[in-house]
Amino acid sequence: MDHLACFTPADLAGRTPPDLHSFRWKLLAQGDSWFSNARAKLNAHANLLQELVFRSQTTAVNCAGTGNALSHMVDLESSPEFVRLLAGPDAPAWDGVLLSVGGNDLIAAARTPAVNWNAEPIPLNLRLLRRQTEWGPPSAGVARYFSEPGWSTYSDYLRANVKHLLSLRDQGPSAGKPVFMHCYAVPMPRPAGAEGGDDLGASGPWLFPALKAYGVPSADWAAVSRLMVFHLAQLLKSMAADKEGFPGLFVFDSTAVPLALAAPGSTGISGDWHNEIHLNHSGCFKIARAWSEHIEMVLEGKHLIPVPTGRKGRGSSSQS
Repeated sequence: MDHLACFTPADLAGRTPPDLHSFRWKLLAQGDSWFSNARAKLNAHANLLQELVFRSQTTAVNCAGTGNALSHMVDLESSPEFVRLLAGPDAPAWDGVLLSVGGNDLIAAARTPAVNWNAEPIPLNLRLLRRQTEWGPPSAGVARYFSEPGWSTYSDYLRANVKHLLSLRDQGPSAGKPVFMHCYAVPMPRPAGAEGGDDLGASGPWLFPALKAYGVPSADWAAVSRLMVFHLAQLLKSMAADKEGFPGLFVFDSTAVPLALAAPGSTGISGDWHNEIHLNHSGCFKIARAWSEHIEMVLEGKHLIPVPTGRKGRGSSSQS
């Protein structure tokens, strides 16, 4: 098993560019802080791409860069290198595209306050959390704190942006090639921020102050976090299942990978987490190893092979 060989667009433009043709699989990558090349982030909460391993030699050109790449999906428009390498006139043909997107948008939506700077209420369809006067009945569980109208807005936004990205793919020589996305792990809301500036424009923590501001009882914080991340996972998986609306989209369910949760109230590295919303190296290792198998299975076409159903019952057909 070989680690994914990661390069940057700057490497391609250098004096001695890498020979991509020496690799069996060539991938293009773009994403949020989980893919970031920033040295401070690599030394801290790791990079999911660096932990990917494949049986065949595989490379990726990572456009996430060293800055705050893809804080929001709409930032695709301000990622000219990614767009050029995907759909430009001189774009190479890629075997697939790796994406880490949607998580920062989810956190940003959860951080939307109940009132704006002018003390005017922000409508429910523009935020993910409810004020105490808007909570549902206790019988609803932690869903009583959650804004379904806001989730509908977020879902429409993410679907539109992923469709836009797939349309960009189909405008270039990689038309129809698989696009790989991952779901996110469930963070523990806690006072654990980043060392420096973060992709959301602050050093964190992120969910912790939002849940406090909305008055959500601390005993429910972990369950609210799980609710939001599982909503996102179901949304991404539903898009991948819609082969007509989202052709060639493959989603790996990271929520199914067992991780060591961070301890409630902890302020630093805890479990498989570096801070509140970023995994450390052990967390990235666990998710990346499982995701690698999913990616390579699709690249090899093995996802198209019917899974044996076992012994045939009486009267069953011998045809697949």
